[in-house]
Amino acid sequence: MSKEFRNKKEAVEKQDGPELIEKVVHVNRCAKVVKGGRRFTFSALVVIGDGNGKIGLGYGKSKEVPDAIKKASDRARKVMKTVCLKDNTIPHEVKGEFDGGIVMLRPATRGTGVIAGGGVRAVLEAVGVKDVLSKSLGSNNDMAMVNATLDALYQLRTAEDINTLRSK
Repeated sequence: MSKEFRNKKEAVEKQDGPELIEKVVHVNRCAKVVKGGRRFTFSALVVIGDGNGKIGLGYGKSKEVPDAIKKASDRARKVMKTVCLKDNTIPHEVKGEFDGGIVMLRPATRGTGVIAGGGVRAVLEAVGVKDVLSKSLGSNNDMAMVNATLDALYQLRTAEDINTLRSK
């Protein structure tokens, strides 16, 4: 192994940065019927967060489950965005919508925990929210619920952000 290649590999490993929380929300199996029987493919929905206000969502497809999860997590790392948080909760009540899924999030007092289920819980834990109340309305499709939760989180603004916008 050449020295140049070894240095590039070390550089890639160092770029990983802080420890990320990776949660596989859903793995789906799809079957195609062919002459010899059934051919299966898999898709994976993965949420990645740093536990401190950054979150990303990825969707990957492959003929093997580990490959689908790897593709999804790579895509999630590329599209990470920052979310406004207040201590261990969210700054205000918010409602997110995507396709048929609607998610309502409300701030909660310290010690309440994450009152959410399925994909909503995975997103909130990955982003680093410790105390929040949620209600899922409409569809219970994992993709719709996760995207609705992300829509709600992207709408959040702190009081300082709003004051700076108003003063301009």
